Amino acid sequence: MESKTVPYLVHEGCLARDERVIKRLVIALVLTIVLMFASNGIWLYAWMQYDYVEETTSETTTTTTTTNTTQDGEGINIYGGGDVNYGADDNSNEDDNKDSNYQEEIKETEER
Repeated sequence: MESKTVPYLVHEGCLARDERVIKRLVIALVLTIVLMFASNGIWLYAWMQYDYVEETTSETTTTTTTTNTTQDGEGINIYGGGDVNYGADDNSNEDDNKDSNYQEEIKETEER
């Protein structure tokens, strides 16, 4: 393979263009790093505005929310929060009747 000579003017033009591109990339990199630290600082400042730890005072106020719920027989309980007091199962008698009716149907089909 033959090596071809490149004119010096073309070589200098390519070097100057590469220097400009590298300078732009370095500026973009530095700007990205500065903006990343600024963004993290802003988030830290925003999060510090919330009071996550309660201060201990001489008077203590306790609020308790109690939600009474019943089970729907399918085992699904839907409530909006607070303490759950299940109480008595409202469908317990219906479930017992369903089970006994089902067992009677099985016995009848086995007898046939």
